[in-house]
Amino acid sequence: MRTESPTESFPGPPLVLAPKLIRAEVLVVFSVSLGASALVALVRLIGALTAPRELKGQQAVLVGSMAPGRPWLDLALQLVDIAITVAPVGLVAYLMVRSGESLRTIGVDFQNKTRDAVRGALLAAAIGGTGLAFYLAVWAAGVNLTVVPGQLPQVWWQVPVLLLAAAQNGVLEEVLVAGYLLHRLGQAGWSPWKAVAVSSVLRGSYHLYQGFGGFIGNVVMGLVFGRLYQRWGRAMPLVVAHTLIDTVAFVGYAFLHGRVSWLP
Repeated sequence: MRTESPTESFPGPPLVLAPKLIRAEVLVVFSVSLGASALVALVRLIGALTAPRELKGQQAVLVGSMAPGRPWLDLALQLVDIAITVAPVGLVAYLMVRSGESLRTIGVDFQNKTRDAVRGALLAAAIGGTGLAFYLAVWAAGVNLTVVPGQLPQVWWQVPVLLLAAAQNGVLEEVLVAGYLLHRLGQAGWSPWKAVAVSSVLRGSYHLYQGFGGFIGNVVMGLVFGRLYQRWGRAMPLVVAHTLIDTVAFVGYAFLHGRVSWLP
């Protein structure tokens, strides 16, 4: 009996996927990941809008305690939650290998470490500062909840978990919403701008729980990130940028909250 080798099981040339199959694959991927998050975010926004308090008087906690008063259980739950949340990246990697590709196809690798890091850092500086100013403006206008980036107990693992949460967001969102989605929509014959528009609206939709400002701000971010992915053909700079933005937000909030007057 003949046994297939790994190279025979996964031939080199990429498969030509039919648009119908691509649509089904994309629907499945996002049904178990950020698409489901978008639905939850919409329900949470409706709940916030129908609550007796105004939006700015309510909080949207991004990384909160899962077991108050029990730090070791809290740490275990935080790590498990991060692992489960980022798992769809593994599904995408598997599906791309099945189609004769890999994450390297969308530029998720370490082939250009220095260039990706520089591009990511510059992008983070531009988007991060603008995003903070926009958030403060929409919060003052009353169309956004008070976003609390981190609300963890002040124990030894607070900063490490915040760093892991930032990396989780960067990897999950940029691999799925920038790299994978735009790559597949391009294979399905979508125009670049139509694909970026869908990707951007999706990015904004799973941030609806923050309010209308969170939606609009992330749609704009999605337009910028999407066009840069299409230009560079690499998602890695976007992963770096997103991770840096969230790192500054999470860790910075932990150290600055209550110490500066301008931070809600």
